[in-house]
Amino acid sequence: MSASILHLSGDFPDPIDDRKTQVIRRLIDLTKDGFRHEVVSINRVPVGLAGAGRVLRAVLGAAPIEVESCPFAYGQAVQYTAPARGLFHAAMLHRLGDWLAQWAIEHGTPDLIVAHKLTIEGIAAFHAAQHFGIPYALTLQGNTDCRILAARPDLKPELARIWRSASAIFAFAPWTVRAVQRQLGDPRGPVHIVPCPMGEGEATIAPRPNGHGFLSAFHLRNHRNKNLAAIASAMHILQREGRDIGCTIAGAGSEGDLRACMAATSDSPSFDFAGHLEGAALTSKMNQSIALVLPSRRESFGLVFIEALFAGLPVIYPAGAAVDGHFPGKSFALPVDARSPTSIASAMRLAMDNELTMKAELAEWQRSDDALRFMRPAIAEAYSRGLRAALRERYAQN
Repeated sequence: MSASILHLSGDFPDPIDDRKTQVIRRLIDLTKDGFRHEVVSINRVPVGLAGAGRVLRAVLGAAPIEVESCPFAYGQAVQYTAPARGLFHAAMLHRLGDWLAQWAIEHGTPDLIVAHKLTIEGIAAFHAAQHFGIPYALTLQGNTDCRILAARPDLKPELARIWRSASAIFAFAPWTVRAVQRQLGDPRGPVHIVPCPMGEGEATIAPRPNGHGFLSAFHLRNHRNKNLAAIASAMHILQREGRDIGCTIAGAGSEGDLRACMAATSDSPSFDFAGHLEGAALTSKMNQSIALVLPSRRESFGLVFIEALFAGLPVIYPAGAAVDGHFPGKSFALPVDARSPTSIASAMRLAMDNELTMKAELAEWQRSDDALRFMRPAIAEAYSRGLRAALRERYAQN
């Protein structure tokens, strides 16, 4: 019988919130033939000051956490109440771990728990795993995990214990592991770099020379984090040099989102807001452009960078984030200082002046073995290998 794996994730589409990212669901779908996966998908409901007082009384009185749950195809969708702004962060997640342990008793003890963030799900999973004496693994989410590590030095001893005790660590990109290691030291378990998988029907399109302008792609409500104002400043630098260049922004958004984006780019003409593009329309736009420019302030991975490369489009990404560490020395993947419009403009200038060379190297990479590690079969094998490594500790204990 295949091993039972319980996934605890706040980033899984469920009946409570079906707008969440597809990444964890794709990893589970890709490996469902080798393991019995079950998901507890968590959704935190913040409370105000009055609610925080009630929560404090519950914490001091050791009352159980308030949880509402409903079953769905992958497991259980859970909604729990907790104060906003990280108040009682660890205490509430300890209570969530207690709830998870009780839930597992009623539904069958798993062989392994996988927590899909160190600094949130990891706290609850560690608590539950100790209850059963079973191993657990961690998936790092660079954006959230690094932000909480920086904001909560008081939690560092507990997070270091969770980090060091994990049977396996999964990360979407090398930079994330390095960032956490600087804070918490080396983990005991093996580290597995497993990129985010693309959707079904992934295809490779050869680069097209002589692209028309730059492309950026994001939901317009996220324009601040996606650094649209810095892209506009970089465009302004290039236009002052006499370069006639435009940039298309592909992404949905409300009328208010669009107005905010237009205000952020008002000093730099030649921005085209194309609205939501997906599937063949987005792939075609990528293939027709010079480069994808997305110097996000924070980015755990950014699957759009991989989608762009397979659509024949070089990428400009934030150094120390996103896909950093996956493409060292490759001309078609340019890291920039996201805080510096000058750095962004330099990369855009380089992409314009060396488009043919960059796209030729990208075409060669698309045909290489290295490109295969971003395809679904290789990702399925890498994730399965990591899960089996984490499970070996359980079997060694028995």
